[in-house]
Amino acid sequence: MRTSVRSHLTVVDLCDELGIARSTFYDWRAAHKAPRCIKLPNGGIRIRRVDLERWLDEHQDEW
Repeated sequence: MRTSVRSHLTVVDLCDELGIARSTFYDWRAAHKAPRCIKLPNGGIRIRRVDLERWLDEHQDEW
């Protein structure tokens, strides 16, 4: 089986990967605490994997 890593994630992909509800993502987005997003002309949202990885790094504990 071949596994590919997508360079752009949908909201559903991101929520599945992080194990969060879509409402949580939209709450974070409204509070400007979500990863950077791309808003498509049709209203869809995509998140670049590199932006997600950067966001995760920024939220890592420094213990």
